[in-house]
Amino acid sequence: MDMTVVLIIVLAAVAAGSVCYAFLFSRMEVEKKAGARLSRVKSAETDLVRMKAARDRVQELSKRRKSVQDSLKDLEKQQEEKNSKIGDRSLKSRIGQTGLPLTLGRFYMFSAAFGIFVFLIALIAGIQLLGALGAAFAAGLGLPRWVIGFLIKRRQNKFLNEFPNALDVMVRSIKSGLPLNDALRLIASDGQEPVKSEFRKVIEAQQVGLSIPEACFRMMQTMPLAEVNFFAIVIAIQSQAGGNLSEAIGNLSKVLRERKKMKAKVKALSMEAKASAVIIGALPFIVSTLVYLTSPQYIMILFTDPRGHMILLGAGIWMSIGIFVMRNMINFDI
Repeated sequence: MDMTVVLIIVLAAVAAGSVCYAFLFSRMEVEKKAGARLSRVKSAETDLVRMKAARDRVQELSKRRKSVQDSLKDLEKQQEEKNSKIGDRSLKSRIGQTGLPLTLGRFYMFSAAFGIFVFLIALIAGIQLLGALGAAFAAGLGLPRWVIGFLIKRRQNKFLNEFPNALDVMVRSIKSGLPLNDALRLIASDGQEPVKSEFRKVIEAQQVGLSIPEACFRMMQTMPLAEVNFFAIVIAIQSQAGGNLSEAIGNLSKVLRERKKMKAKVKALSMEAKASAVIIGALPFIVSTLVYLTSPQYIMILFTDPRGHMILLGAGIWMSIGIFVMRNMINFDI
């Protein structure tokens, strides 16, 4: 084929392509701009969807937070009402907190019998009638109540030592698939005292128609501790707002263990101050006893002279104020 013909054909093809491009350029630009605009609109719609989803999540979280806050306020009001009933500090409720099968009538009977016994012993020992009556009054009213307080404190300490372990058992039970009722029954049947008896009361309260949160709040009547209040609040919030119960109880167990460690640390750090307070408070009595043993005539004037009685009264008042101040300085609530 002649080269001239080939060149003519190539030039004709180039010319035809140029003419087509010239006619189609504007349309291609329009389509390109339309595609870019469409992609921007789609991306904007995607961003709007994402923003709407994020806004919905924020609104849901705010609603959930408000629901939890409202639940906490309601629980706080209910707890204040329950604490007003629990905090009456009546003798009957304190006897119930000891865990002993002791009624109020038996307590009064034992107190009266002990007071009469001390009164007779004082008379036999040669103490005057007024002194014997004072000793009987202290023995009949003061000592039994002190014993009740001692038993309550000892039982509460045992409960605090075992309560985190019981919560760990509940966490493992719930994670293994058991419902909360069965986890509570497991503690009530296989736990250690006094946690076992307290959870048994919760189960008995459920059997008479109370819900789990109400039954847990009733535990405050026989075990008025902040740790029990925390547990009841966690159960109540979970029942109203939902959530991971095993995680909540596990976190509560960790908090209770940390509180126990902090109490032990504070107790160890304050032992020096407590020892100093005991020594300072005991010094007047020790010195008086030593002076009486060495020179009884020198100190007996305090007990025989009316001016000595006034000095003893003033010294007793100032000693009481000093002991009260030192007690508040070395006692810490956690």
